[in-house]
Amino acid sequence: MNNNLKAHVLITGGAGFIGSHLADSLLADGYRVTVLDNLDPYYPVELKRINIDTNFTNPDYTFVEGDIVDMELLNSLPDDIDMIVHLAARAGVRPSIKDPVAYMETNVKGTQNMLEMARARDVKQFVFASSSSVYGINPNVPWSESDYVLKPISPYAASKVSGELIGHTYSHLYGIRFIALRFFTVFGPRQRPDLAINKFARLILKGEEIPVFGDGSTRRDYTYVKDIVAGIRGALAYKDSMYEIVNLGAGRTISLAEMIQSIEEVIGKKALINRLPEQPGDVPLTYASIDKAKELFGYSPQTTFKQGLENFKEWLIASALQGKNA
Repeated sequence: MNNNLKAHVLITGGAGFIGSHLADSLLADGYRVTVLDNLDPYYPVELKRINIDTNFTNPDYTFVEGDIVDMELLNSLPDDIDMIVHLAARAGVRPSIKDPVAYMETNVKGTQNMLEMARARDVKQFVFASSSSVYGINPNVPWSESDYVLKPISPYAASKVSGELIGHTYSHLYGIRFIALRFFTVFGPRQRPDLAINKFARLILKGEEIPVFGDGSTRRDYTYVKDIVAGIRGALAYKDSMYEIVNLGAGRTISLAEMIQSIEEVIGKKALINRLPEQPGDVPLTYASIDKAKELFGYSPQTTFKQGLENFKEWLIASALQGKNA
């Protein structure tokens, strides 16, 4: 740790959905936080600026606009970083099929760059945002970290597997503690506007059709963002081994049809459904075993799906009233 009393955490992608919540949590507990984010226009940049706007008055917060593929920029970051949470990545399964080269450039080379920076600065704690998509079409549910038969079916998923493996190499060679967290469908306030819960809720409120791919039987392990942040904080505090892969989910599944019905109940309005064919790269089921996270971090999701939706609705309506939603 640096000589200051406050531990210094670098969060890549820290202006995004999960990263901004993590920054808020760490700042509230007295950490110094540096956020690196390229403000990629994958979704409106203004939404990311809103996510972090209140932190600029905090003397423990520093924002750096830049890209993880820019090694010169990474070398210019502060020298006293204690821990890295690497969330930055090109997101989305379907877009990765359209542009796999760009996904590999950012998600694989960018992760390599971050690990190289950690090696050069002797940063010993590195938390990596992996994804449930690495399991692909694995039929063994709930998905366990001990099941090494990964079957990714999109470039995005393959890039996350690559990040886990690069992390193992750096952990072995350079003594970096590398914790890969496989996030399962995260939702809550500030969720990206292209993700289903946010997109569907906004369209239902407007009385417009929602695009539903397939027959509604696909199931996801929806995990509330506050619980994900608690899991990341657990990974930052973890010291017992040098390399771990850990699922962060809710340990339950909800079908697409059930998810839509729950949004209807929370919003108080029926959805107009535009039924579309299933999409390439989409998996039929995600379902996390969270036993390992409980054992290593004391991870225990606290937010029910319905309560998470209620919290999301309150944020969505408040944001709309302030003109802050896309």
